[in-house]
Amino acid sequence: MLNVSEEPVGRRDGALLEQRFTADCLALLRTLVESAAAKEGLDDMRLGEFILAVDEIASNAIEHAGGSGQLVLRRVDGALECLITDEGAGFTPDIPELAPDLDSADGRGLWLARLLTDRLTITAGAVGAAVTLIMHLP
Repeated sequence: MLNVSEEPVGRRDGALLEQRFTADCLALLRTLVESAAAKEGLDDMRLGEFILAVDEIASNAIEHAGGSGQLVLRRVDGALECLITDEGAGFTPDIPELAPDLDSADGRGLWLARLLTDRLTITAGAVGAAVTLIMHLP
């Protein structure tokens, strides 16, 4: 499921993890998210899918939005909610329904994250973007 909104996203309380990131600490970010998600009960297969989706969105923030971002991970109503924000130039989300062409340089990260998670929500404006990934816990 994909939702696109223009509304600003506020700070999240009760975070399991709140971490600024750059390319230099992307591996550490994956490890921190994996540890927190496993502690909350996400099982092996879904855990791997969640980490891959988080990595794709964080990598997009690094590559396309100024080289850094912020991640907030929370447990909400039996699910993990991972909010990744950046302060880039903003964008208009265009996620293909089918797998993107392998020759295309764009679109695979968002497409894959949508495929792997239970819900993907994008809040985008003229400046900055926020992507929320939801993964239901067993």
